[in-house]
Amino acid sequence: MINKDDIKQILYGGDYNPEQWPQEVREEDMRLLKGVSANVVTLNVFSWAKLQPDENTYDFRDLDRIVEQVSANGMNIVMATSTAAMPAWMAHRYPDILRTDFEGRKHRFGGRHNACPHSPTYRKYSAALAGKLAEHYKDQKNIVAWHISNEYGGRCYCEQCAKAFRVWLKDRYGTLKVLNDIWNTAFWSHTFYDWEEIQLPNALTEHLEEKRSQFPGITLDFYRFTTQSLLDNYRAEVKAIRSFIPDASVTTNFMGHYKELDYKAWAPYLDFISWDNYPAAGEDPADIAMKHDLMRGLKNDRPFALMEQTPSVSNWYTYPTLKRPGEMRKISYQAMAHGADTVMFFQMRQCRGECETFHGAFISHSGSDQTRTYKELASFGQELKGLGEILGTLPDAKVAILFDWENWWAIEATPGMCLELDYVEEVKTWYRALYHLGISTDVIGCEEDLEKYSLVIAPDLYMVKKGVAERLSTYAKNGGTVIFSLYSGLADENNNITQRGYPGELREMTGIWTEEYDCLELKKTDEIPDGLEPEETGLNSFYWEGRDYACKHVFAISHPERAEVLATYEKAFYAGTPVLTCNRTDRGNVYYLGTKCGPDFYRDFLKKIAVSLGIITGDAAVYPEEIEVTDRSNGTYRYTFVLNHGRKSISLPADRRLCGLDMLTGKTITQGDALNLDAYGVAILRSPQ
Repeated sequence: MINKDDIKQILYGGDYNPEQWPQEVREEDMRLLKGVSANVVTLNVFSWAKLQPDENTYDFRDLDRIVEQVSANGMNIVMATSTAAMPAWMAHRYPDILRTDFEGRKHRFGGRHNACPHSPTYRKYSAALAGKLAEHYKDQKNIVAWHISNEYGGRCYCEQCAKAFRVWLKDRYGTLKVLNDIWNTAFWSHTFYDWEEIQLPNALTEHLEEKRSQFPGITLDFYRFTTQSLLDNYRAEVKAIRSFIPDASVTTNFMGHYKELDYKAWAPYLDFISWDNYPAAGEDPADIAMKHDLMRGLKNDRPFALMEQTPSVSNWYTYPTLKRPGEMRKISYQAMAHGADTVMFFQMRQCRGECETFHGAFISHSGSDQTRTYKELASFGQELKGLGEILGTLPDAKVAILFDWENWWAIEATPGMCLELDYVEEVKTWYRALYHLGISTDVIGCEEDLEKYSLVIAPDLYMVKKGVAERLSTYAKNGGTVIFSLYSGLADENNNITQRGYPGELREMTGIWTEEYDCLELKKTDEIPDGLEPEETGLNSFYWEGRDYACKHVFAISHPERAEVLATYEKAFYAGTPVLTCNRTDRGNVYYLGTKCGPDFYRDFLKKIAVSLGIITGDAAVYPEEIEVTDRSNGTYRYTFVLNHGRKSISLPADRRLCGLDMLTGKTITQGDALNLDAYGVAILRSPQ
């Protein structure tokens, strides 16, 4: 993860903001942080105003004192660049730095993500500050990584961005003729005859509401452009740092399936992926696991860093629910189970005011080492000291799910598809089934090498970019199994709809022709009462492998061309048409599911396929719903994480997978033993590979 050969322990700590506190508080903090075994702090995340009081003055004296203090106490440092929140003087003197929002309102100073990415002022001073910090701290040996800005996000709709967008479009398309053709501007008399006529897609132009666009092609390109704009800001800071520290390890903290930035486009420019995990109380553990695997999948050859989480409470939720005793530890181990080599938090000390006053921290407002949270953190810190051998190991997945930000943008921006359908939710649906079958899964981009996988699932691959169909077809012909679902193969990379019948470039591979889609409102019923039609319920059904399954919302009406029909609809005018098909290729299989089902179908369907591919055995244990079993390995040892997400203790009979030395208790578990887990309990079982 972090390129430091001398790091032999899990990095444990997080954001420390001592610039908010006097010296005597900082000294007490050092004692308290040592008491929980913290060995890393992220410094300088929001200190720009203190570091640079005007255009020409840089003052690092207080930061030097902080660096000296944490270094003297044996802690590593992740050094942030402070550029996520600009100083007030900059906004006052240089209004070009201020953003314009989706509604067309020019903002004033305030908030946090408040800088226009195309502001010459911001670009100048952010890169300059990063360079000054690197020059100043280039010989600081315990800086293990550089944290660029913080949680990049947001879009700006100012005239600076509009001008930059037009330049970006010229570079991408060359001529207005090409652009007009790709954007289909003959529709609604949108033809452009001058680059200056092109406007940003927002509430004043193409959008009736933020999600859907009247010209999705324009919106798609604008989203691509904004991803590149913020990435350019990030890369400028990295360049400034590396002019003084050529081998600096750089990252910025991502936010899971965050819609506004295509993280896959960013991944090549980060030395390691880091992200901030703030699950809501009661969030499905499978959904949290998927976010970890999505983040790890951005750079699938190395572990990631858990950069932030809360030890107790996230203060921005409507109901800021405390983590229950043991829950912080369990959620942290879940991150490690999916590939995290760090366990870090926001924040080390609770701030005394403003919008994050009540956000959880290692050190509470009381400053006491007797709080429940502090004691849990201290116990957990001691436990982590014995787990250094897990560093660098990775899950060994035989299944991959494709996740593509541009596909997400295109689906959400384009009217005419079922509004109940959510791309991320569709991906989660498939992931949850694999999760509950205990199958490790990589969540990867469409451009990744597929050779290592036995099964690849492409939920709602609506937009098929260049080379993707060929890559998937070759994979299937070479023996791989592919599953497509719902709105697959409808559009190309420019969101132009195929003119050769759905699913377009996937038609030959799937062996079907999808003629049309029926979208129905789901009524409040779990079953289809006798005598009622889908129009009255929003539900249909099909029979597969000896059982009836309900399906809902969207119904693709397809015709087999080469594919074998595995199941057909039982209701509506399209009763008898295929809902589930399989096309046999040279050595592999391509499945298509043309509807959305309940969780029971996905689990049954994927279990059958996984058994047939040897991913799991037919007698593989079915663990209780609250149990998660995930592996990491290094070729010599397998580390099996067993997590109890439930609020009650549970005893599991140890099958072949649940055997080995429990690294947390020192007890060896053999087949037939009972593996006992308390509420939110965890076991990490080491066994030979």
